[in-house]
Amino acid sequence: MSRLTPGNGSPDPGEGALVPGQPDADLHWLRQAIELSRRCPPSASAFSVGAVLVSDEGAVIATGYSRELDPKDHAEEVALARAAAVALSGATMYSSLEPCLHRASRPRSCAELIIEAGIGRVVIAWLEPPLFAAGGGAAALRRAGVTVDEIPWLAELARSVNAHLWRGLTPNQN
Repeated sequence: MSRLTPGNGSPDPGEGALVPGQPDADLHWLRQAIELSRRCPPSASAFSVGAVLVSDEGAVIATGYSRELDPKDHAEEVALARAAAVALSGATMYSSLEPCLHRASRPRSCAELIIEAGIGRVVIAWLEPPLFAAGGGAAALRRAGVTVDEIPWLAELARSVNAHLWRGLTPNQN
């Protein structure tokens, strides 16, 4: 997994020019995913996650957030369902949390769905902590040939949306 470095501070070129793979664009789209995660109905047993699926030209294909349409929805799953009729080989999935590799609520994980959709790149803010299930989605994506980039300085922003999950845990539990 590569870790991107902060952008050079250049002015925002506007959404029409925000092409995935450029540092300022990746920051913009990942921040959009984190903002979407704030719309999630709270849950004591699941993370609040946002996802934005962007074409190689910088156009939003679809968005989603956890529990958006159904209490069992994952953000990436919602975005992928909305993009079902679109070829996604050049697309980038931005997700506020590492896509899941294991889940109890549905037969297929988000990592499996991303691989099946043919998405070549995923950008995340933080790796899934083992609070509800073991992580590993990023590793599975990489094994399947998907590029996974982490923007770790946005991790705290993504974690703050899930602060209610950390209350009552001792420091070594999170």
